Amino acid sequence: MTALALTTFRFPENTCIPQAQPKSAVGVTLASPALDVMTDLALVRAATIDPETSLHKAEQVMIQQGVRSLFVVSEFPCVEGLVTAADLLGDKPMRLVNQRKVQRQDLTVNDVMTQLSQLDALDYNELKGATVSEVIATFKKVGSATHLLVVQAATEKGPSRIRGVISITQIERQLGRAVLELSPGP
Repeated sequence: MTALALTTFRFPENTCIPQAQPKSAVGVTLASPALDVMTDLALVRAATIDPETSLHKAEQVMIQQGVRSLFVVSEFPCVEGLVTAADLLGDKPMRLVNQRKVQRQDLTVNDVMTQLSQLDALDYNELKGATVSEVIATFKKVGSATHLLVVQAATEKGPSRIRGVISITQIERQLGRAVLELSPGP
């Protein structure tokens, strides 16, 4: 049996690549589905960085990719942790500079990142039935967390995986107001 070739064509001028569009912030309320504020890594490529990258280079990667956090990965697809803009620009690097008697440019992502085992996570199946208000209550409950990872349980098709990430900054942007200062957590 001879296979038939597929039809080919030539590109017209001005052919473009479709760009991923962020979720619209329009219409998100406290009663909206929680999935409306999750960055779904099944739809959006995860922004990653090597743990040995300098803090300056990590800042540049965040700016270039338009993100405020990066998954720290040595050997893709296994995640070691998360580094945020606050980790890079906050007091953590200065504390390390003073403690270690080194220059800021000597620090790497590995020095300031949060290890995966230290990050709070949510179950994807539970999140599917939750609201934005419940996500905010969770941020208040966990305290100082700025990000929550969303984990999809293992199936017969594959192991458990990080399905998404929720940022308090993104929620506030979508709601158009600060949410954590409304009331203290328990």
